[in-house]
Amino acid sequence: MADVEALITFLIDGGRTRNVFNGYRPAHLVKDDYLTTGIHNYYDKHEVVLGESVLGTITFIGPEAYPQCLWVGKKINIQEGSKIVGYAEIIKVFNILLLKKEDSTLFE
Repeated sequence: MADVEALITFLIDGGRTRNVFNGYRPAHLVKDDYLTTGIHNYYDKHEVVLGESVLGTITFIGPEAYPQCLWVGKKINIQEGSKIVGYAEIIKVFNILLLKKEDSTLFE
């Protein structure tokens, strides 16, 4: 099950040379000091062109290791190694474990 819904944008000059497809598994900087892998699923698209923004979901690996780090409106870097290839703006948090406590009313 997806952890978040996000507006995902890929940079033209972020270091990627090819478009991105459903199932893409980059790293995400969910906290200032924590990168985790996440699986992307894009709504109504199989392929995302660099420079394009698309709505979709992200399913993170091991969210219990970094609880309460996300909220609606937060932008997280999408990375390949140390290169920032895009960002995801959180639209909705499905996994309440990840939702920052003072924003818990946004879960509904």
